[in-house]
Parts: sequence; structure tokens; C-alpha cells
Amino acid sequence: MARIKRGVVSRRKHNKLLSRVKGYRGTKSKLVKDAKEAFLHADAYSYQGRKNKKRDMRRLWILRIGEAVKKEGISYSVFINKLKKAKIELDRKILSEILINDPETFKKIIKNVNEK
Repeated sequence: MARIKRGVVSRRKHNKLLSRVKGYRGTKSKLVKDAKEAFLHADAYSYQGRKNKKRDMRRLWILRIGEAVKKEGISYSVFINKLKKAKIELDRKILSEILINDPETFKKIIKNVNEK
């Protein structure tokens, strides 16, 4: 059986990996073993980061809405409860957008909710 030399294949594989970790600190962007480990960890962190991003945004929307309704004299939980009872199906993201872009409309929503 003929001998197979893998130098070209390995080099290509290593170069591909090193180009992906360009910009990492220290030996993580220079040495193949360290780069591979760093790349695997970064992949895991980025996956979890995408989940955390959704969590953080929801927290931000709730905070914004809570502060806005507090100025109108009701608490966040009471406001959300009244929204559901009034059958106004706006999620927190949309409420937050309305609050930022059109505060007058948000005040109308609060007034509408308080009447019912």
C-alpha cells in the first residue's frame, strides 16, 4: 500500500482554523492546539449568548414599561393584568417601541386600560 502524506491537508485545515480565530488574544490566535480549544469555547459562548440576548432584551422592555407606568400612578404588574383584561394583545417589545417612538399613544393605551 502506498504511503499518504497529509502535510497539505493538515496545513489547509490549520490555516482555516487560524483564520477563524484571528483577533483572539495571545497564543489563541497563533498556536493550533490553543486556537482549536478557544474556537470550541467561543462557539459554545456565542450559542449561550444568543439565548441571553433574548432574556436581556425582555428585561429591558419590562424595565422601560415599568418606569413609564409608574409615572402614571400604577405598577407594572397591575398594568399588564389590566391589559390582558381589556383584551389588548400587545407584547412587551411593541409596548416598549410605542413608548420610545410615540409616548402620546402609550398614554392613550394607559388611559384606555384604566377605564376598563
